[in-house]
Amino acid sequence: MATETNPPLTQGRRQPTGARAPLAERALAERVRSVPPSGIRRFFDILATMDDVISLGVGEPDFDTPANIVEAGIASLRRGRTHYTSNYGTLELRRALAGHLERRYDVGYDPQGEILITVGASEAVDLALRATCDPGDEVILHEPSYVAYVPAIRFAGGTAVHVSTILADDFALDPAAVERAITPRTKALFLGYPCNPTGAVLSDAIQDQLAEIAVRHDLLVYSDEIYDRLAFGSYRHRAMSSLPGMRERTILMGGFSKAYAMTGWRVGWLCAPAGILEGIVKIHQYGIMSAPTTAQDAAVEALANGEADVERMLAAYDRRRRLIVEGLNAIGLPTFEPRGAFYAFPKVTSTGLDAETFAERLLHEEHVAVVPGGAFGPSGEDHVRACYATSEEQIRDALGRIGRFVDRQRA
Repeated sequence: MATETNPPLTQGRRQPTGARAPLAERALAERVRSVPPSGIRRFFDILATMDDVISLGVGEPDFDTPANIVEAGIASLRRGRTHYTSNYGTLELRRALAGHLERRYDVGYDPQGEILITVGASEAVDLALRATCDPGDEVILHEPSYVAYVPAIRFAGGTAVHVSTILADDFALDPAAVERAITPRTKALFLGYPCNPTGAVLSDAIQDQLAEIAVRHDLLVYSDEIYDRLAFGSYRHRAMSSLPGMRERTILMGGFSKAYAMTGWRVGWLCAPAGILEGIVKIHQYGIMSAPTTAQDAAVEALANGEADVERMLAAYDRRRRLIVEGLNAIGLPTFEPRGAFYAFPKVTSTGLDAETFAERLLHEEHVAVVPGGAFGPSGEDHVRACYATSEEQIRDALGRIGRFVDRQRA
């Protein structure tokens, strides 16, 4: 009797001529190999080996999570809240979030079937794209934009189509340019506003025009609004799904990391019409099961009693925002006034250096960490991102060091 054996991995495939590449090189999928490592991380690997560094790099609040939110998490553990929740998240948090969105943005979601609690807003972005993108679908994306958006689109099988924004326009997104980018393969528009890295926001007029375009072309809209509470001056944020005709075509995403200084708790959320959310939950339940229970309980406290702390931190960010923008402009690095998030995006070409060289030499020579703008897209290549989520004392010290560095380049 013949004995069956497991066929070799290459059986049925055309064999290449010559020596094969090592398995480690062949193992990764092409969509993974095609995505470069984060342009941010290399600088922080260097930073970790140095002393006396002022970091204007990582986009994370320097505030600790407010004490009442921490205590809610501790109380959750002591009550034995250490088990899985529903795939959708605790109903208590979903109800609290539904009320929060209704009060702030006048947009209603059913906590039973239109809200999902995720492991940070990053998981929400990944889920939204993987659940809705088919291979070849085009997603229009403004740039510069957050470093994870393009990789997430590629991992989902989609194709990112960039629409540039520039300093001369205060990095405003041009609706006409968005409309020109639409093709028969366009599936969706991706918006990340307030914007990381530029601090730009969508004016009401531009947001209204984008909504009209989405409706007219029957586009899905992914709206990552993780920085919604970090709004300055006269700017007032509006949820994209609150606009006429947008609720049924918008996947709205956000989280607790930025406004409530809860980055390490990893709690985000996603809202969508029930038919869309049902598909999104399929990916979440097989990959994650549920967001951390203790963190969800802490997030309930954040929504219930965290407003005073949000306002306190927002006021501090606003002071820092004005300090760093004025300081960078005084040094001679053109910087527009950001109206959201906690980033400044100065142009550095007047130093005679490209942004990558500027950032690397500034780190080594003056021990100040910023991020080269090219990490966020081609339109950012003449800029660096400076996060002002650090103390005013540190910002003043950093500005002094940057000023010395810039003077040396111009000498």
